[in-house]
Amino acid sequence: MRTAFFVFLVVTTGTLGEISLTHAMKRIGEVHQFTPMAVLRAMGRAFQQGWMWLAFALMALSFFAMLELLTREDVSFVIPATAASYAVGALGAKFLLHEQVSRTRWLGVLLVSFGVALVWLGK
Repeated sequence: MRTAFFVFLVVTTGTLGEISLTHAMKRIGEVHQFTPMAVLRAMGRAFQQGWMWLAFALMALSFFAMLELLTREDVSFVIPATAASYAVGALGAKFLLHEQVSRTRWLGVLLVSFGVALVWLGK
């Protein structure tokens, strides 16, 4: 039960962190020049976004949950099990970021989800 909780925590907080980061970066816009000054300006705009700070917090929580998970389980279980984040990411992209997700991508998510189920069954 504790393992399932930490897998859930890693998957959800990591994926929501990535979605928050994407939202923040889309709000600041594309960086066209990669001069030191342009990069610093883009970073300054990014750090003014609340979504960026939320992303940092969620990703940090995911990182520490992953550390805890790795102290309990084999890496051969943890890495495939946390691949469930691909499914959560596709759902988040579709419903939170309103991205178009093609049928081919949904098929890929289904295949990954099937693999994650196999890993859980083999535990």
